[in-house]
Amino acid sequence: MKSLLTILTLTATLTVAAQDLSDYDLNKPFGFCTVSSRTDASSTYDITGGGCYTYPIPDNFTGKVVTLKSNGQDKVFVVNSNGQTEGTIQNAIKQNDVVILDGTAGDFIVSSNVGITASNKTIIGINNARICTKWYVTDEIKAALNAAGVPSMSTSSGGGTLPNGKSVSEEAEYNTRKIIIEMTGDNSESYRNSGIFSLSGCRNIIIRNITFQGPGSIDVGGNDLISSTSSAKNIWVDHCAFIDGMDGNFDITQKSDFHTVSWCTFSYTSRSYMHQNTNLIGSSDSETTGYLNTTFAFNWWGTGCKQRMPMARVGKIHMLNNYFSSTTASNCINPRKNSEFLIEGNYIDNSVPKYYSQSDAKSVTWANNNYTKGQSKPANVGSTVTVPYNYTVASYSDVPTEVQNHAGATLNYSDNPSGITLPTTAVRHESSAIYNLAGQKVDASYKGVVIKNGKKYVIK
Repeated sequence: MKSLLTILTLTATLTVAAQDLSDYDLNKPFGFCTVSSRTDASSTYDITGGGCYTYPIPDNFTGKVVTLKSNGQDKVFVVNSNGQTEGTIQNAIKQNDVVILDGTAGDFIVSSNVGITASNKTIIGINNARICTKWYVTDEIKAALNAAGVPSMSTSSGGGTLPNGKSVSEEAEYNTRKIIIEMTGDNSESYRNSGIFSLSGCRNIIIRNITFQGPGSIDVGGNDLISSTSSAKNIWVDHCAFIDGMDGNFDITQKSDFHTVSWCTFSYTSRSYMHQNTNLIGSSDSETTGYLNTTFAFNWWGTGCKQRMPMARVGKIHMLNNYFSSTTASNCINPRKNSEFLIEGNYIDNSVPKYYSQSDAKSVTWANNNYTKGQSKPANVGSTVTVPYNYTVASYSDVPTEVQNHAGATLNYSDNPSGITLPTTAVRHESSAIYNLAGQKVDASYKGVVIKNGKKYVIK
């Protein structure tokens, strides 16, 4: 697998510098996002996002190509971060195939979720792109919650009717929301929309190299940093950092399927108050079976994470070479109702208090190649779990160093500090040359969005 370091695959018009990649990083879609069956290896799916990872355009190509211009608009679009909000980002995603978020001018600030309902999109960050929620949990709010004794309240029963007439069934959530209404005067509770991306019913989505900063976790039944719902399928989220999600950091529910989450970090800061439950797969025991199949590979659950790393129902979950270091964990890997887990090559740091429990799982296969704090591995459940794609397991001993050095929004797409320019004319020296949109000459095996003979093309 380490020889793959030399294979630098195009991603959203830019190439990744080799020094920014782990030797284990394939730098291309893999795992469940590349298939359309939880069992059949022949049911592959060509995940291309908005045109990344498509076929090369050789000189003798005679098939159909689609120009990247439509009604005069570039289909590869750069959004600069100088004061741009959720509306700008959402419109860019609706109108373009590949959206590049340039963080040169600072953070993107959003007041509510950016809804993504269209398919075949790539969203990628450059120059330290960070999307932050406008609302966040303040010290004053935390002090009021502490004074009311919220941390000791029930999270499964109790509750009441809020001043705005809404009914809440859990004591801690009821009192938290009541106190915030009284402090802010916001009866609409608009702050509960403080998430970032919601993927709904879409397919073939790539999200890479973005830091997502939430308001702090708090028990109000609010939004996740990213939620994948309503049968969203074939999603690849890679090299992102998730910090302080209000409800979850990245949740996958409601018959969504075929996701890969790779080289991402999950953490919480002192901004978070309670409910540091980072990744939920399946929202209830009544989830429809056969969906929610997900690969987690080379991710890092670190500071402040307490539970759901992930907690999953129904789906087939492949935990491959992940790193766990949270000293506050009350549970990490948590197979639940009807789920199937294949757990291989993961490293659980000695500082993690509790790393596993299962309840009503269909099958759990703990391979012998995990590091579990020097303890015997947990018992297997049911039949052996397999996945319908090829992969290589890294040695668990390599995982802490590789993940700590390379996971998160760590990719460097630019060969110069000024970032990316999108040429408006041909960048070539001879008629047969092919260049990517960063102006770099590439050979005939290059895949993705290119300039050929003075025009921008992508094969669909």
